[in-house]
Amino acid sequence: MIPVRGLAGKTVAVLGLGRTGLSAARALEAGEAVPLCWDDNPDARATAEAEGFVCKDLKKQGAFENVARLIVSPGIPHLYPVPNPVVVAALDAGVPVDNDIGLFFQSFATPDWNNFDTAPRVIAVTGSNGKSTTSALIHHIMETANRPCQLAGNIGRGVLDIDPPHDGEVIVLELSSYQTDLARSLTPDVAVFTNLTPDHLDRHAGMGGYFAAKRRLFAEGGPDRAVIGVDEPEGRYLAGQLSEGPADDRVIRVSAGTKLGGPGWNVFVKKGFLSEVRKGRQVASIDLREIAGLPGAHNHQNACAAYAAVRSIGIAPKVIEAGFRSFAGLPHRSQTIAEAGGVRFVNDSKATNVDSAAKALAAFQNIRWICGGLEKDGGLAALVGATQSVRKAYVIGREAAHFAMQLDVDAQVCGTMEAAVAAAMEDAVPGDVVLLAPAAASFDQYDSFERRGEDFANEVLRRLSTG
Repeated sequence: MIPVRGLAGKTVAVLGLGRTGLSAARALEAGEAVPLCWDDNPDARATAEAEGFVCKDLKKQGAFENVARLIVSPGIPHLYPVPNPVVVAALDAGVPVDNDIGLFFQSFATPDWNNFDTAPRVIAVTGSNGKSTTSALIHHIMETANRPCQLAGNIGRGVLDIDPPHDGEVIVLELSSYQTDLARSLTPDVAVFTNLTPDHLDRHAGMGGYFAAKRRLFAEGGPDRAVIGVDEPEGRYLAGQLSEGPADDRVIRVSAGTKLGGPGWNVFVKKGFLSEVRKGRQVASIDLREIAGLPGAHNHQNACAAYAAVRSIGIAPKVIEAGFRSFAGLPHRSQTIAEAGGVRFVNDSKATNVDSAAKALAAFQNIRWICGGLEKDGGLAALVGATQSVRKAYVIGREAAHFAMQLDVDAQVCGTMEAAVAAAMEDAVPGDVVLLAPAAASFDQYDSFERRGEDFANEVLRRLSTG
């Protein structure tokens, strides 16, 4: 645990008592602050009270008297589309609003570091797609290099639940726009921006607000190194804003399909080969084409971002390549479930928007595509033209018929995962890939994309086991 520093003896309100909120309450208590907790869910309050935390309705008049700060969990709106009433009450009372990420950065460094040979460092990763894989890949490479490392944030443990870092340790954080938007302290040593595509637009009042939330990771004093995906206009703009000139190697530009030139520090993939170019000279190259854990252009972009991040802290290219080759991938992200009868079964349940689904579709040939769910803003128009490799779609979800009508491929309305897997397996022939890449949220049928992916995997394995 990272005890919260700087709030000893002060009352700190905590709104939301899921994993993040309870973690923050424990870390506040460990730092001798006084947590004052609230969640509208009585079961969540009961769990907190069972740990000894005091719960008080923060919506009531006077609730913020003598409160030093409000800590808000990421699922709770603090501004758009409508701020939570507790956030409004805190701001009306002049109480600063923060989150666990802000508490982490204000508390991470301790006087013990004076005795370290090498201060611990933080690599923070944000972006619309690929940030989980990029974060996990960075962590895996560090382990391959036998360097102490912990993984936290949106992946792995909560940021305040990690162990106090050792001499020279690296902490890898995956951070969402919800987290970067609200954190009062954001000071990573290396910050990574993978890409930007429309997502969570209601929480940020459109693309401008969404991009602004991501940019905050680079704003507060600036990281020592910035790794920026430049395949979208926003990334190119951000790289330009952070750079002092073409040769400024504090900014590492990465691309999944464009050969990058100039006197700066660039990492890109062209025709399946990753190249590192510095001052106009290629210094390393890795063939990504046969690396099973990183299929497709979207994973090649993740590889570029991870490569640049770990190179910036001194990891050798050969060690990085070894890490790439031993990386198994993440559950629900281009994860091969099984191969049988010449058919491959791939779970990409994390493809919850059209952009990530299009990238999953581009990674394979001869696809039996299981898709559908709760549509996000913008509809499915961006999938038009991205389905050349799809033999047939098998559509799930409560609005499966409406979803199917928007696709530009032969589509069968299945409704349930059980029916979709059965139909896809019946149609599949050797050389096909049965791919779950929903292009939609899961909440019409499942409580998470993980549960959806597990359902797919269970159906595949059950049917294979029974022949």
